[in-house]
Amino acid sequence: MPTSDCDQSRLDERRPPPIGRLRSSVVRFFRSSRTWIGLGVLAPIGMLVLSAIMLLDLRRDAWDKTEQTSKNLLQVIERDVARNIEIVDLSLQAVVSNLKSPGVAEADPALRQLVLFDRAATARDMGVMLVLDENGDSIIDSRAVPARRLNNADRSYFQFHKANADLGLHISPPVTSRLLGVPVIVLSRRIDRPDGSFGGMVQASLRLSYFSNLFDRLGLGQEGAINLYLRDGTRVMRYPAVPSDIGANVAETPTFQRFLAERSGSFSGVSARDGVERYFAFTQVGDLPLILSVALGTREIVAEWQAKATVIGLAVLVLCGLTVSLSLLFGRELGRSATMQAELAKLARTDTLTGLANRRHFEEAFEQASRASVRTSRPLSLLVIDVDHFKNYNDRFGHVIGDAVLKGLAEALTLSVRCPGDLAARIGGEEFAILMPETDRDGALQVAAAIHAATAALTLPSVGDEPASVTVSIGLAVDSAGGAADLYRRADAALYEAKRCGRDQTRCAPNEASLHVSERASARLATS
Repeated sequence: MPTSDCDQSRLDERRPPPIGRLRSSVVRFFRSSRTWIGLGVLAPIGMLVLSAIMLLDLRRDAWDKTEQTSKNLLQVIERDVARNIEIVDLSLQAVVSNLKSPGVAEADPALRQLVLFDRAATARDMGVMLVLDENGDSIIDSRAVPARRLNNADRSYFQFHKANADLGLHISPPVTSRLLGVPVIVLSRRIDRPDGSFGGMVQASLRLSYFSNLFDRLGLGQEGAINLYLRDGTRVMRYPAVPSDIGANVAETPTFQRFLAERSGSFSGVSARDGVERYFAFTQVGDLPLILSVALGTREIVAEWQAKATVIGLAVLVLCGLTVSLSLLFGRELGRSATMQAELAKLARTDTLTGLANRRHFEEAFEQASRASVRTSRPLSLLVIDVDHFKNYNDRFGHVIGDAVLKGLAEALTLSVRCPGDLAARIGGEEFAILMPETDRDGALQVAAAIHAATAALTLPSVGDEPASVTVSIGLAVDSAGGAADLYRRADAALYEAKRCGRDQTRCAPNEASLHVSERASARLATS
């Protein structure tokens, strides 16, 4: 089959193996300026993503820390309040129980006081313990003998006990003590007669200073707050203390409604009191009708995180900006370097006058094509072309015309080659060559004829009356088991045969099979 068809099988044969193609692709990838520019852009994006994830983790840590801190504060406060109220209630129950003991009611008032009231009655934040009769008059006083005259029949807690036989421990809203003149809450229990009728009550007042002293020891920030409520929504105490808030009822607010709906929990919401967004953690105090809430300002929770995020974010943005800028500069310089290297590589393999492959490029390609021809048993053709009487052009017309001849011939050779794998080269002076892998003798003769036709059509400048026509002599050789050097030698010999026979023609070197037959025939004749 003539090789002028340049079929796909020829192209596939000359492609590098898959591993070589992969290696070549990887090398090209990392040498590409676009690759480094892309990496220079992707790297900062990755840094931004990682920084964002890290900052989100820090923010989550801040909230987790707040949640844990709130739980710890609730636990500490709840235990302290529950313990102190339990101590007071135990004292109240002891009074109710001891009053039923024989002889206590008729005992000496001073002795009776010692029997009824334990040391809890003299605690620092304890106000006073009183026993009231069914009319609300004080009959026994923990701090005075005889009891100081007082009537509490108008107090709500007295009315509750009088109306409810099974009320148990009752905790009153904040009131001002009539004996002490300070705000207190009153803890009380009912006293029943033997027949079950109302016989009075025992009460103990607990100063609100107890709660303020307890809350003062805890640092909550400027927007933090601690609140203690009764289950009916009455605020018993608030820290920081605001007198107008003590005793206020917040039962209808969404925040308190959520407190009631769950025994304990946490959530973020806007305070109905001042409109500040806070993180609320709340719990019921033991089995008491009290609800404790610790609230921290969300702005203060994230303030430290925001400061860190601002510093880290600015630093990352600056670094990313520098990385992108440097990557763009590096990519641009790499592109320039790659372009320059490509140009230098092209110049190193290209004849500067004609633009064809130079001798170095030709020799490398010739050696590879020769080895491939031997390996695949496919034809390899070589044309060696020489300009006829070129020295005369230089001597008579000057080097400018000589260079024009060479350029014109180079263009003719370029137009004459038919397949992508063919290589036209200037191998020295006025000598050229065309390497045609997988091209047989007929195909090579067609190319040679095309070169003669293209050369005859060259239009070159003339000087005076001298003709400006150009002719070439061509030597052709196909196949060579002896390698590239032997093939070139045969093509060169054919070239000189063309010159000897009158120039402006193509001569073919006999193929190696014919040479071997001729040599054997000559040997037989010599021995006969």
